[in-house]
Parts: sequence; C-alpha cells; structure tokens
Amino acid sequence: MVDEQRMINEFCQLVRIKCSTGAEREVADVVKAKLSALGFEVFEDDVAGKINGNCGNVFGYLRGNAAAPVLMFSAHLDSVEPCGDIEPEVKGGRISSRGDTILGADDKAGVVGILEALRLLREKDLPHGDIQVIFTVAEEGGLNGSKFIDRSLLKADFGYVLDAGGSPGKIIDAAPGQNNITAIIRGKTAHAGFAPEEGINAIAVASKAITQLKQGRIDAETTANVGIIKGGQATNIVPDYVEVISEARSRSAAKLESQTKHMVDTFEQVAAAAGARSEVKVRRMYDAYVLTADMPVVALAKKAAQSIGLTPVLEPTGGGSDANFFNTYGMPSAVLAIGMSKVHTTEEYIEVADLVKTAEFVAAIIRASVGA
Repeated sequence: MVDEQRMINEFCQLVRIKCSTGAEREVADVVKAKLSALGFEVFEDDVAGKINGNCGNVFGYLRGNAAAPVLMFSAHLDSVEPCGDIEPEVKGGRISSRGDTILGADDKAGVVGILEALRLLREKDLPHGDIQVIFTVAEEGGLNGSKFIDRSLLKADFGYVLDAGGSPGKIIDAAPGQNNITAIIRGKTAHAGFAPEEGINAIAVASKAITQLKQGRIDAETTANVGIIKGGQATNIVPDYVEVISEARSRSAAKLESQTKHMVDTFEQVAAAAGARSEVKVRRMYDAYVLTADMPVVALAKKAAQSIGLTPVLEPTGGGSDANFFNTYGMPSAVLAIGMSKVHTTEEYIEVADLVKTAEFVAAIIRASVGA
C-alpha cells in the first residue's frame, strides 16, 4: 500500500527547494540520495555544460529480479517562477501554496509518484524487470535537458513521462512538433514629425503581416501564435527595425510544414510590398510523436490502469514534453497524467488522492510488466 503521509511529506520537502530552470543542483542532490537509498546505480550526465546550467540530468538504474521489458520513468526537476520560498498548505485533501508562489506539482508530483512506487517494490520485495529513472533538468526552459541528452544513455525498451494535467489514468498518446519562427523586418528611419513619408515603419509593416496570419486554433492538430514583438526607439522616430517571434505547432508533419511556410511567406511578401526587407528564420524546437493503442508502451499502461480501478483514457495534447525527445531518440514514451491543476500559476494545486493514485499507477505498470 502507498504511504499517503510519506508522500505528502516528501512532496512538501521537494517543493520547498528552489529549483529554477538551470539551477536544479540542490533538488538534484536530494533525489540522487533518495535513488541511491533505494538501491539504484545513480549518476549525473554532462548536460549542465551544454545548457549553461549548474546540474545535469539525474539517471538511476535498478537491476531486475524477473524477466520483463526494461521500463523508464521520468519527471523533470525544474519549475517555473516564482519557485522560491514555496510554503505548501494541506487542507481538505488538497495541497496548494500560500498564494504568492507556484506550488511546484509540475513536476514534483511526478518525481514523488515515481519514488513512492519504487519504495513499494523494495518494501514488498516485488518482482520487477530492469528499471531506469531519469529526472531531467531545464524542461521548462525549452525541454533542454532531454534535448541535449546523450541518447546512448537511454536503456529502456519504452518509458513513461509523468508530466500532464488531468486525472491519473489519462495517457497522452500524441503530441505536436513545434517550429519557432523569428521574423526581422527592416524599414527606414525618418523623423516622425518632420518627414514621416520618408521613412518605412517596420512596426507598421510587421503589424500588417500579423493581421494576415492564420493564428490560434488552425484545426484539431494545429495551432499558431505570435508571442513576442520587439522594436522601436522613440515616438518621434519612424522605426526601422522590429523583431517578431512566433510559433507553429502540429501533430501532423505536413500541416506543420504548411503552416510554417504560410507564416514565413506572409512576412516576406508583406515586407517586400512595403519596400522593407525581411529576414525570417525557422528553428525546429522538437518533433511530433504518435503512439498507437497496440504499442507495448500504451497497452501496458492501459492494462495497469484497469488493474487498479482507473479508467484508461487516450488523449492527444497540444503541448510538448520530454517525451517528444525520448520518442525522437527511439525510446517510445507516453506521458501520464498526475492530477496537477492550474500549473504555472499561483493558484496551482493537487489533490492528495491524485498524488497517491499516481504512485499506485506507476507501481501497477511495473507489476503488469512482469505479468503480476
């Protein structure tokens, strides 16, 4: 049985540790010690140097005592701001912060769910195959921990990333790829009062292009958003420079290519028509993935959910996670819901019951992998 109070205590311990993206050193040392105490071979990779952080991804490996696929369980160690001085409060079966910080259930609920399930294995001496645990860094900063991971270190046949909202039992079986589109528009300066007609207003050109973009929800698989605009010097100067940073996402590679081309072409064509110059760069952030119901990673999770009374629900998502890179690197990985709610806000919370169910779900997956 899951020890509910132990989970609450450990969750509160971990969220109290400041864990900004790129500065996960303290919490990483804590979880490394916890994995070692559970009998894992533990090491840290060299990602810190690749992302200018103070900590690498934490790896743990436990040898099995039964024939089974090698499983991987993962969660990320960093949190969005403000994540310092978090003071969790437990009231009425719900854990929240005192209201001036995030809570950090994203993703400490995943970390704690994994650790508690592993304790059950040890305490009950349950049969299991080899298990790999990866606690990543810099997920919130663009999935950089998993992006720069050495793929030769991924030892599992398939894995699970505990990092989604919704009730335990929900299994994310598809996620989009994302392109970053940065458009720089160069116009011509002039005095805005004396001779505005001699200038080419780069901001006005960019604004016209933005109004012609297909944005928001494009279709069930595809979205686009203009998120950042930077430019201008003063109100009395016709601006000759503006930078517009946008994104496009889709679970369809063809649709992502089409939407990205539309956005690039729009910026270029509108700029040219206005006599301005454009420089548009596209950067692939991560690739999409789609898992089918008959794949072992999905079938095992469904079987495990049903074994503990959860209703397995397969859903696609519009967001990226470390699973995007794990799948790209050849290790099929599904994202599991862990009950976190209102993440990235000071209203974030998690129900204790969902925290417990998360650990039970991980343990059930391990048991199901050996046919127990």
